[in-house]
Amino acid sequence: MGDDRRVARILLERRGRTYAEDAGIRLADRPGPLYQLLVLATLLSTRIRAGVAVAAARELFAAGYRTPQAMEAASWQDRVDALGRGHYRRYDERTSTMLGTGARLCLDRWRGDLRRLHREAGGEPAALRRLLTEFPGIGPTGADIFLREVQVVWADLRPYADRRALSGAERLGLPRSPDRLAGLVRPGDFGRLASALVRVALGEESPGEVARAAGR
Repeated sequence: MGDDRRVARILLERRGRTYAEDAGIRLADRPGPLYQLLVLATLLSTRIRAGVAVAAARELFAAGYRTPQAMEAASWQDRVDALGRGHYRRYDERTSTMLGTGARLCLDRWRGDLRRLHREAGGEPAALRRLLTEFPGIGPTGADIFLREVQVVWADLRPYADRRALSGAERLGLPRSPDRLAGLVRPGDFGRLASALVRVALGEESPGEVARAAGR
């Protein structure tokens, strides 16, 4: 266990940033940051590099589309242009449409506040996944991304580790159980650990280098 804790600590030191942080989202249990995370999860759901999705999210937010009201009010072309500035070009037109439709759904169903979604689901991951997949562009993978990242502020979800995070754990020789992984770090660090494990699964971090740094 001590060996595993050392690996987890090294991994956090090397890759302990969530994708939300990379996208410039100051995640908090408030309507604006939660909606921004939904946008990021939508962008990360397509078959495109995570770095491109993060860059596209930053461009959308820089253009002022940080709330569902602003996203819906933007023209379809304005959203396409912002996505293009982030080099999100293969799916820009379809994604622009999905973002507009999703913003309207967020306003109509949740009054622009995803805390209402959290309360309706009672914090149950299965119920949250079902509600999240009602948004266009958010399938099971997108729901997993949202829940993996939002556990930083929705503590009742911890420990949440999706298939990719568990794959990264396997490559590092760490436990494939969310509960056992959670025992390796402080509770507040688990969301960061889950994101770091995803980076291992996606090849953004070398398991061998982490193991060497941990003295394995």
